[in-house]
Amino acid sequence: MTTRKTLLTNGLKKQAKLLSAGGMMALCLGTSAALAPLSVHAQNFESAQRQMLDSVVAVVNDGVIMRSELNSRIAQVEQQAQAQGGNLPPRGELAQQVLERMVMDEIQLQMARQANLSVDDTELNRQLRTIAESNGMTLDEFADNVEADGMALADVREEVRREMLMRQVQQRQISQRVTVTDRDVERFLNQQPSQQGQAFIEEVRARHVLVELTPTQNENQARARAEQARQRLQQGADFASVAREFSDDRGSAMNGGELGWVRPGQTVPAFEEAMGTLSANQLSEPVRSQFGYHVIEVLERRRQDVTEESRREQVREAIFQRRANEELQTWQREMREQAFVDIRL
Repeated sequence: MTTRKTLLTNGLKKQAKLLSAGGMMALCLGTSAALAPLSVHAQNFESAQRQMLDSVVAVVNDGVIMRSELNSRIAQVEQQAQAQGGNLPPRGELAQQVLERMVMDEIQLQMARQANLSVDDTELNRQLRTIAESNGMTLDEFADNVEADGMALADVREEVRREMLMRQVQQRQISQRVTVTDRDVERFLNQQPSQQGQAFIEEVRARHVLVELTPTQNENQARARAEQARQRLQQGADFASVAREFSDDRGSAMNGGELGWVRPGQTVPAFEEAMGTLSANQLSEPVRSQFGYHVIEVLERRRQDVTEESRREQVREAIFQRRANEELQTWQREMREQAFVDIRL
């Protein structure tokens, strides 16, 4: 896998909140400020001007998203698109799409704080090592590439930590909403072709790009963006780079779109059906599922011999994963509807 210059779609330089302009003016009017050198007054005036340029673009429950944060995220997206020759929607539309993603992040991070969730450095380093390996690098090489790309490693670590916190929230919430019964397992096994006494499962190693439908990205726009990603791949672009730029499946996008080995029943029917028609190293057309549009590539297939007990457990896990993916979308929509969100773009 070739190394791309920009390593993480969402690796951002988190900016601190600015002091209010009113607070700065109050300091300037104080007695001690009157005795300060003229150069200090000039610096304070410039600082106040910069602060006045910042503003709140969204209120999310008891938190806010600042314009400086939104601009930083947009700049990151634009930088990646420029480096990889991608096309972006008009600035206003792009801002809406990026802000909507930031709103969903903020909702989930607030839930993580309320639940006192955390990610320790050992877990974080393990995830960073996984990301580095998916790019064909050691952890030290990954750090060097991050810094060569003009990002601070500390900022990238913080962004990955945020992603891991959101994943914890999702897992805690979804695990309470999904169950798989013995009857579900039996029904699935009965629908499979007869094995004539030999139990095996065919697994597929695949990767994908997912373009979701969102309040700011309708059916036609999502399909067009998925087709754009597919064209880039057909022209020889690195799959991992395209996934990190285009994919809304943030878990797999961090690993270059990789899904690992997928078992029957683990993905939704539309995805599994399309995946079943592909040869190794073949790209699918944009495939519509309840999640949006997928561009899928099958890397290889294998048959795994398993005992009957092991097979049943694998089927149970596969059914759970598929239902969890479906439920995640429903849960995120519910969280978005229940949250107080005031967009001020």
